[in-house]
Amino acid sequence: VQLVESGGGLVQAGGSLRLSCAASGTSFSINVMGWYRQAPGKQRELVATITSGRSTNFADSVKGRFTISRDNIKNTVYLQMNSLKPEDTAVYYCYALRPPSYAYWGQGTQVTVSS
Repeated sequence: VQLVESGGGLVQAGGSLRLSCAASGTSFSINVMGWYRQAPGKQRELVATITSGRSTNFADSVKGRFTISRDNIKNTVYLQMNSLKPEDTAVYYCYALRPPSYAYWGQGTQVTVSS
């Protein structure tokens, strides 16, 4: 499975960005797709995930500001990030999980929020 991310960049605090991640290279359904992030000097952390049934899970730090959605036909997941804060600055990694328990990661896309 290959994951190709797009949509990162530089934005001012309070602004918005939309990340996209397209999965290819598999005929298996992908159970879970989502996003993690890693800031300099910190561990990678969960941002949000969404199942094929569209159940979602969010980190407390992004609840109410970020939304996640997916297109199961296109195997694409989207992360809409609103009201961005400088502490959201990180490399954002797309994540996919397919049966039985194979996990895949994208190459990462930089999100920088200036104050």
